[in-house]
Amino acid sequence: MARTDNDTWDLASSVGATATLVAAARALATNSEDPIIDDPFAAPLVRAVGVEFFTKLVDGATDPAQFGAGYGPTMSQLTNGMAARTRFFDDFFRDAGKAGIRQAVILAAGLDSRAYRLVWPAGTVVYEIDQPDVIEFKSKTLSDLGAAPTTQRRTVAIDLRDDWPAALRAAGLDPTKPTAWIAEGLFGYLPPEAQDRLLDQISELSAPGSRMGAEGVPATPDLDEDAVRERMKAASEHWRDQGFELDFSDLVYLGDRADVDAYLQGHGWQTTAATSNELLVRNGLPAVEADPNGQPSMGEVNYVTALR
Repeated sequence: MARTDNDTWDLASSVGATATLVAAARALATNSEDPIIDDPFAAPLVRAVGVEFFTKLVDGATDPAQFGAGYGPTMSQLTNGMAARTRFFDDFFRDAGKAGIRQAVILAAGLDSRAYRLVWPAGTVVYEIDQPDVIEFKSKTLSDLGAAPTTQRRTVAIDLRDDWPAALRAAGLDPTKPTAWIAEGLFGYLPPEAQDRLLDQISELSAPGSRMGAEGVPATPDLDEDAVRERMKAASEHWRDQGFELDFSDLVYLGDRADVDAYLQGHGWQTTAATSNELLVRNGLPAVEADPNGQPSMGEVNYVTALR
């Protein structure tokens, strides 16, 4: 079903299902022969969501190699990409902690388990923002598993389309102190103007010394949107044939949008950026080849580190 202004979801539908897909990829990456990440909660969370397709994937009951070939990223490419992405944001938080930052915010946290699996400096508070049903599900599931946060975790159960800055301050965030923010796998699900507004809100809450790690969707003013959506629909049909029903073309917002790196620079941040392919190679993983039709590929996604 296509996105609407006030749509909601759980972790088995719409945007929420993509969070479960990403967690499944993290589980596969964690259990690979030479892992670059360790997320012991990814597989249990996926099983708890209860989508058979994902459960069979993380339990080894189905062959990942049969998915994706010829229809966008293969499961191997997706797993490698999520491994490199996860490592980037893990390292981002570790570096922020070493720099003395004791407030961390995870936007659209989904099935992110960093508050449970990373080693945080004493006194760190991790704020997780997501829709109420998503927050409740993850909190209960991890509690039932006997997992406990490795630092102080505060949940902010609110949609990012609502007044989340007020809710975040009410939960205890001090905007006069530096904060480390991450926006992982988020911007493609926001209209371009909502991306700008979110970055503005983060900037307003960020004291000097704050940091931000973000995954930026490439700016594509000349993109053939119809062609991209047709490819997405073909990929969705392929995945549907394998047992996973989700129309990716209904979830994302295409078209021209601000370059996250340049936008942050124009709003008082100093930035550095690396492409997904650069992260893959840096971690000893194969790069993603350019799309033969000239369409954007996973390898072109930008990962931005910003300092206020």
